[in-house]
Amino acid sequence: MKIFIASDIHGSEHYCKIMAEKYREESADKLLLLGDLLYHGPRNDLPLGYNPKGVILILNSLKNEIICVRGNCDTEVDQMVLDFPIMAEYAIIYDGNKTIYATHGHKFNPQNSPMLKSGDILLNGHTHIPANEAFGEFYYVNPGSVSIPKNGSNHSYMIYENGKFTLKNLCD
Repeated sequence: MKIFIASDIHGSEHYCKIMAEKYREESADKLLLLGDLLYHGPRNDLPLGYNPKGVILILNSLKNEIICVRGNCDTEVDQMVLDFPIMAEYAIIYDGNKTIYATHGHKFNPQNSPMLKSGDILLNGHTHIPANEAFGEFYYVNPGSVSIPKNGSNHSYMIYENGKFTLKNLCD
């Protein structure tokens, strides 16, 4: 299975459109969203093309292909306008003997990890900074941010396929 992983759209219709195009180009089986879909949050500037209603239309058109976890900026009112579940704190994906624990990152993160066994993967967004590294006995993976990258990183997403995570730039 090929999974397209993205996080932190923060209401940017501009970058959400590009993300949806890349998702189609990648021919992935699922789109895994790691939260913070519609609202930009009080600590972030408005991203380019801020238009949550436009993001709603794009994401709802992909509703049957999306797995989503709740970000710290996602609320019950967001769920009312989105046609796929967004309120789960985490999703667990099993790939052979690997367990991927997907969450936004504001609750569970490398400093406060969920119960993971050796070799498991903690996958989260929230920091807007890409990562793919061993972290003690587990691996920590972060696709960065679709719309508001930080620490000099690019607008980015990840592909998970054949047991490997590949970081990709959203904008070439």
